[in-house]
Amino acid sequence: MKLIVGLGNPGKKYEGTRHNVGFSVIDQCAKDLMIDIDQSKFKGVYGYKTIEGEKVFLLKPLTYMNLSGESIRPLMDFYKIDINDLLVVYDDLDLPVGKIRLRQKGGHGGHNGIRSIISHLGTNEFKRIRVGVDRPTADDTVINHVLSTFRPDERDGIAEAVEQSAKACEAWVTNDFLQVMNEFN
Repeated sequence: MKLIVGLGNPGKKYEGTRHNVGFSVIDQCAKDLMIDIDQSKFKGVYGYKTIEGEKVFLLKPLTYMNLSGESIRPLMDFYKIDINDLLVVYDDLDLPVGKIRLRQKGGHGGHNGIRSIISHLGTNEFKRIRVGVDRPTADDTVINHVLSTFRPDERDGIAEAVEQSAKACEAWVTNDFLQVMNEFN
């Protein structure tokens, strides 16, 4: 079994914001893999499908970003998904718009969604895809920045990053993560 989680905030208010690129990647994966995200449980919405003998789950936690672990842990426990079969996709201020970075493990780097997941799982040893959303300008706050939408000059870059992230997720379904990292980093 594989669990791919995209982090974001629920509701129309947050659609298309920098903080919701994880949700955008899950939506792209759902479209590409033809997985209906039509189940509501575990404080999130999810769907699954068997692909080449591997059961693949896509999850969008609806707990708000800072409580993401409250959705992921119960789903993993219920379906007995191993930590090695978890991949989390989220926004990253330290990468420019359009860049993605795959990692096998790591700290939270100040990201409260990742901090929540580490706290609920008791480990930082899970796979992740960081999607660049760039740092705020000097006259903007981090909160305003991550809750803002992308500027017109950034839209092509973020669309490409979402597409590449989704392809990396899809590649992981049937390939070793190191191989996927080598291809997409």
